[in-house]
Amino acid sequence: MIRIGIICPSEIALRRFIPALQQAGDCIKFAAIGIASSEEWFGNIESISQEQIDEQQSRERAKAQVFVDQYGGEIVVGYENLVSADAIDAVYIPLPPALHHKWAKKAIEVGKHVFVEKPSTTSLADTEDLIEMASQKGLALHENYMFIYHSQLEEINNIVNSGEIGDVRLYRISFGFPRRAANDFRYNKNLGGGALLDAGGYCMKYANYLLGGDAHVTTAQANYIDEFEVDMYGSASMCNNKGQVAQIAFGMDNDYRCDIEIWGSIGTITSGRILTAPAGFVSSYTVKKNQDIETRSLTADDAFLKSIQRFVDCVNDNVVRIDEYELLKKQEQSLEEVKKYASTK
Repeated sequence: MIRIGIICPSEIALRRFIPALQQAGDCIKFAAIGIASSEEWFGNIESISQEQIDEQQSRERAKAQVFVDQYGGEIVVGYENLVSADAIDAVYIPLPPALHHKWAKKAIEVGKHVFVEKPSTTSLADTEDLIEMASQKGLALHENYMFIYHSQLEEINNIVNSGEIGDVRLYRISFGFPRRAANDFRYNKNLGGGALLDAGGYCMKYANYLLGGDAHVTTAQANYIDEFEVDMYGSASMCNNKGQVAQIAFGMDNDYRCDIEIWGSIGTITSGRILTAPAGFVSSYTVKKNQDIETRSLTADDAFLKSIQRFVDCVNDNVVRIDEYELLKKQEQSLEEVKKYASTK
């Protein structure tokens, strides 16, 4: 059994990760929840009052207590203490992206498997560093782009492969959402914010899935607005050696879209919620052939559970683990290519 600890009592850990984990069976179990020590939270605490320290500790402990009350486990004060605890074999890291490399590295250094939220890190160099370390120690390093395991992707691919819409002329992937609260980490450059690393990463992951391992970025654009220091929306094109093209668009100050469009020679497939379908949600897609339009249902699934199962496979199977390293590296290479073309700040 894999005993997993969670670094930080985050909203996604409580709302999505833990419920999915409960469905994964006896192969993996929640063991502990870590809260930041005062030094980890504030950095230098010389100028921090005891009242501020007490408030921070009380607030984080209260969040962690919800996990323990509902799912058991224990609270560990200090991320450092959590990753080094003998009572856990693996860590789940749902921290802001800029903190992923630091804590994943610390976990790998002490022999823990790592399940990290997307993006794995904020740079190709940092991700390659983690892959090299994990490979040397025979440890799993899994990035949680959970949508990629949802059965609806395979179902749509099967329609395409059946020839129903003819030869594929173009893929279009769009993911964007309305502006969130100003204190959201996505709008903070120091925390690894930006539309590319957040919404754009989803689009890149799906484009690589559709185009294959030889896909490369041919053009990209990152767009800024005055009151923010991070890219707020953008676009890119990717192409594989067969000449197949995927156009992607992403943003976090946008009208909500989460769409795939597959334009074929005799028909077009479109579907929404392709990247964010929650457990049990029944998505649909349309097939348009000139003026004839048919809407069909897709199968409900639990992509987060499947991502956890993939992580378990990475822990237990060296072949799967190496495959995951390659997929992780390809994802970061694509993001790096976009940065080069888009001249992100």
